[in-house]
Amino acid sequence: MDIKAVAKYIRVSPQKARLVADMVRGKSVSEAVNILRYTSKKSAPLLRKVLDSALANAMRYDDTDVDALFVREIRVDGGPVLKRISPRAQGRATGIIKRSSHITVVLDER
Repeated sequence: MDIKAVAKYIRVSPQKARLVADMVRGKSVSEAVNILRYTSKKSAPLLRKVLDSALANAMRYDDTDVDALFVREIRVDGGPVLKRISPRAQGRATGIIKRSSHITVVLDER
């Protein structure tokens, strides 16, 4: 049985969030929470929030052993991009791309 949680339109670059997601993929839930708690990246608390949401979804099922759960899949997909303009010298302008992410966490029992 798959337990899933999704967070959409998170304002962090998918490339930077994937660095943290790779650290917790395949780990048990308690180990993943500890890793995310002590990781000093912007995306770590955001990923932890989605992981806590998936854990709360798991607790709704009576037949699920919460201690046996592990992170089967954690996926960070690109979301919509905000395009902004930054002024430059001599009247020119440079484009700035502000990326967003869709984070999906899937838990499963061992």
